[in-house]
Amino acid sequence: MSTTIGVNDLRVGMFVHLDLAWWAHPFALSSFKITSDDQIATIRGLGLDRVRWSPEKSSFDDDTEAPVAPGPAAPADQDPPAEPLAESPEQRRKREQREHLAAQREATRVCTRQYNEAAKAWRAASEQVASQPLFAREATEGLTRALLGKMMVDGEVCIRVLSEVQGDRATAHALNVAVISMLMGRAFGFSEAEMHDMGVGALLHDVGKLELPERVRHADPQASAAEANLYREHVARGVAQGKRMGLSPGALLVIGQHHEMADGSGFPLRLGVDKMTAAARIVALVNRYDNLCDPAQAAHALTPHEALSLIFAQTKSKFDASMLNAFIRMMGVYPPGSVVQLTDDRFALVTTVNSTRPLKPRVMIYEPDVPSDEALQINLEQVSDLGIRRSLRPQHLPAAALQYLSPQQRVIYFFEPAVAANSGFGQEMAA
Repeated sequence: MSTTIGVNDLRVGMFVHLDLAWWAHPFALSSFKITSDDQIATIRGLGLDRVRWSPEKSSFDDDTEAPVAPGPAAPADQDPPAEPLAESPEQRRKREQREHLAAQREATRVCTRQYNEAAKAWRAASEQVASQPLFAREATEGLTRALLGKMMVDGEVCIRVLSEVQGDRATAHALNVAVISMLMGRAFGFSEAEMHDMGVGALLHDVGKLELPERVRHADPQASAAEANLYREHVARGVAQGKRMGLSPGALLVIGQHHEMADGSGFPLRLGVDKMTAAARIVALVNRYDNLCDPAQAAHALTPHEALSLIFAQTKSKFDASMLNAFIRMMGVYPPGSVVQLTDDRFALVTTVNSTRPLKPRVMIYEPDVPSDEALQINLEQVSDLGIRRSLRPQHLPAAALQYLSPQQRVIYFFEPAVAANSGFGQEMAA
């Protein structure tokens, strides 16, 4: 339950909800407990008259009175309320399960809403590239700053796979490449300026395809030589478009080098690792991974685990070795979106990976006796005797498990602070 309160009445300890687009405020989450007067000052500077807050989630120091909404006075002859009965172990278990499920749903809702807002902003920017290039640049830079503002928080960041999202393949690809590339830059300690250039370049790495006919916007082994050459032109066209937009040199280099390879086998200039920028080396790797997971022809899609395995086993010479190793560490051997079988033989879907502790991700387990919309996600890091045995292609699941887990054909990635992914889950049970 939540009610509203004037921003001048905010207190440290209140749990507030900011009903704004996620880039319209500087906080990591839109719902959080106020811990300092500085946060109150920031909220008051957002231009809001009132904000929602949840009294039941708020807590105050002993010398601070919580705001109390006036209510009807109790009749004088009313008996005092009865003492609540002590919870039985079973009642406590069910209550905690309900709380865990509510926290899980809220975290998913927030992350999905943030992604959908980012996708909407990106589509609006990309639609203006040809007619209003300066506006498109400003919008893209604004979206990049917003992503960085949420990403560059203290503490760890989780990578989450989403299902109920809006948008087309081009939008999903641009955001996937930008988000994962910037998380890589964060892991490598890039400066904020370097992260910004890489984020803008990653969002716009395929901008040159906007001028191409639809049939040649994607690499096709069956294409004629003329069509293959036209496809490769999207890099030069993208750089030219980026210059018209007034992009920074760092962002232009990402666009110009996102198909170059460490071994010199890429295009258009066959540069090799020593001539590529660090940002371009990251974007080239992430671009390849996402194209394997979500190719133009869906029948050729690989699972996230298969894509990572193929890159490492067959094409690792094409990518910077240190960045490939860091990418695998960050995404985990079983990246979000992977369908797996656990060591106790149950089937599960990897939903979230902590980018600094990826070996035991969070999974949604197929439990026939639990409705799928109430399935709790288990953090394998907190369950010492349970792990992942192997990865599976979705079509190899039993029909009931496939329907329950509903792995998405298109893998959509976003991120959230680790505190959001773990909030409210307590000690989850593996069985």
